[in-house]
Amino acid sequence: MSDARTLLVADDDPGLRESLNRTLTRAGYSVILASDGRAALEQLQSGPVDLVLTDLRMPGLTGLEVLRAVKTLVPDVDVILLTAFGTVEEAVSAMKDGAYDFITKPFRGEQLLKLVSKALERRGLIEQNRALQKQLEDLRGKGQIIGASPAFRRMMTLIDQVADSSATVLVQGESGAGKELVASAIHERSRRRGGPFVAVNCAALPETLLESELFGYEKGAFTGAVGRKEGRFELADGGTLFLDEIADLSAVTQPKILRVLQEGEFERLGGTRTQRVDVRIVVATNQDLAQMVKEKRFREDLYYRLNVITITVPPLRDRREDIRLLAQHFLRVYAAKNNRKLEMFTDEALRRLEGYSWPGNVRELENVVERGVVLARGAAVDVTDLPEDVAGATPLPEGVFTVRIGTPLAEVELRLLEATLRVTGGNRTRAAKLLGIDPKTVYRKLERQDEAEGAVE
Repeated sequence: MSDARTLLVADDDPGLRESLNRTLTRAGYSVILASDGRAALEQLQSGPVDLVLTDLRMPGLTGLEVLRAVKTLVPDVDVILLTAFGTVEEAVSAMKDGAYDFITKPFRGEQLLKLVSKALERRGLIEQNRALQKQLEDLRGKGQIIGASPAFRRMMTLIDQVADSSATVLVQGESGAGKELVASAIHERSRRRGGPFVAVNCAALPETLLESELFGYEKGAFTGAVGRKEGRFELADGGTLFLDEIADLSAVTQPKILRVLQEGEFERLGGTRTQRVDVRIVVATNQDLAQMVKEKRFREDLYYRLNVITITVPPLRDRREDIRLLAQHFLRVYAAKNNRKLEMFTDEALRRLEGYSWPGNVRELENVVERGVVLARGAAVDVTDLPEDVAGATPLPEGVFTVRIGTPLAEVELRLLEATLRVTGGNRTRAAKLLGIDPKTVYRKLERQDEAEGAVE
């Protein structure tokens, strides 16, 4: 193995130490030997160790004392106890002090290797979780909506470029992809961020109610209008108005929206006084407006007025690199909401999440994670906690990621580097080894990427 995990083995029996050394070394691990507990702790403090295997009964420091010291010095490093049949009760008791597991002497080599592999897999999950947490904190520090894939970054670059303009923005994307979050991001990056952000779903309201919601009404404008009410355009004055599902506007409402876009003015229902507002308009749809124009179902002049700048939100299946980040974010949200002590997913559960096609996009992922949090019975969300269609998804092959034909070579290179960093839990030196490049090259490429992102913030 070019990037071997380091195991520290402590046992006062020279013959057993050498036997363990041969078994573990042949399996590809890097092994450090210690003849007693004190020597083990000295080795632990002299360099990084991924897993400790210690005899339970040794002269001087016992295995239990080694366990407690390990959990104090390096809490993330697991400890496997080697115990004789007569000390099984002590080993079980040690589990309460944080031991990962124990194995009873004599044991077979394959039995030990299986236990070591499971312990290291758990450590790998902890490292991945830590790397995801760091990415999430970095993204929050930049005030970004969550994502790190090249497709997501391209979208964010465009958002940053258009945010400070006054141009109308058309946000397109599939249902559940996060169009309202994009509209909110545009507002938060604009000079209008001190003003209100008002959202209206045009498909959720009938035509007559939609007009009164948008433009407001005067007292007596219709039965039940017992007083004057300001509409969403007035409420959004000085800020941003987000009109979702714009394709569902009726033929009666469309010209009224066009007038506001062109003149910045309108009348309340039942009123005669012209109202003027300073509002930035962002609209969204999951339908093909150009095709609707051809079919005479949407006004051509309104379409061109709305389509000044178009931002397309990529579906989740086209930015699979973001699935782990998003899943971890939702896990934290719903674990806190449901008072559950859950910190991670099992590796197999994450692979199924990445392999699923997500027709409902981010909204569907959020619902799946919430379900997993509620159903989970262990310390991590597992495959059995996922819906059948997600759990039955074909996982992406280990260490494989996909790209579309025509993807720029620089983007492919960046995605490969990021995928490798995820495998190594963010360890850049280990990623460089796996890719066969100098660690300085990894740092240089990531610095260039950070500079490119910083240029548009």
